[in-house]
Amino acid sequence: MTPTYYDRPVLKPPVWIWTIPVYFFVGGIAGAAMTMGYAVQVAGGPGLRPFDERCRWIGAIGGGIGTVLLVADLGRKTRFLAMLRVFRRHSPMSIGSWVLALATPLSAGSALLTMSTGWLRGAGFTAGLGAGILGLPLATYTAVLLSNSAVPVWLATRRSLPFLFGASSAASLASLLDLMSLNDVERTIVRRFGLIGRVAELAAGVAVEHDASVNPVVGKPLHNGVSGALWTAAKVLTAGSLVLSLVPGKSKAARTAAGVCGLVGSLALRFAVFHAGKVSALDPHATFSQ
Repeated sequence: MTPTYYDRPVLKPPVWIWTIPVYFFVGGIAGAAMTMGYAVQVAGGPGLRPFDERCRWIGAIGGGIGTVLLVADLGRKTRFLAMLRVFRRHSPMSIGSWVLALATPLSAGSALLTMSTGWLRGAGFTAGLGAGILGLPLATYTAVLLSNSAVPVWLATRRSLPFLFGASSAASLASLLDLMSLNDVERTIVRRFGLIGRVAELAAGVAVEHDASVNPVVGKPLHNGVSGALWTAAKVLTAGSLVLSLVPGKSKAARTAAGVCGLVGSLALRFAVFHAGKVSALDPHATFSQ
């Protein structure tokens, strides 16, 4: 048994409310949509312009919802503005705040301006480039933020957790698009993108579980209690979404089921990681075992 200080917790658990894991989920979708929108803009051609615009609007709306969720946790919107007073390149929270503040208007601007002509259209493409570049850190910085802490289970997974959040963001975007009306070309793109994202999410989940369980005491929250149940549910739902997406043909029911399973699984994943951190912080044996 690891020696502790009278079995008393050394760390304070995170004080975040439910809006934060939901923000992780929504922000991940927004970031993935921004990046996909730029990829389609560059390589898709005129025929995929409606799909490009849809991705941009998903990014803009998701970024807006994410900002509201973040402000709801902070309590006052002035606190979010206060985080933008300075830029600290060594602070994941500072970087993430600036990424969110810049990526959302760029994504909305790109969707609006590319419908214009002349130099406004060119400005829209430039805004799309900026949103596409910022979409990648928007989808993953929250995992870096978590692992840049003393919470044992988050710290132990600092190398694999960003990959899990990034893959889950891609899979979530594909799941959301599965619920929308798509033409044959768009459906093919979403299906392939979703397959890659879901396989990557399952593989990254195995890596996270392995990193956390190198020290069995640290990895306990991913196997026990509410966080363990959510973690298991996330894996099962993502695997179910992957299987359903492999159903041949153009079954709308299968695509809808795959989309619902994928979205619920991704949301469960964020809550699992969130609650695992709270449990891990209160476990003195996990803290001292490091």
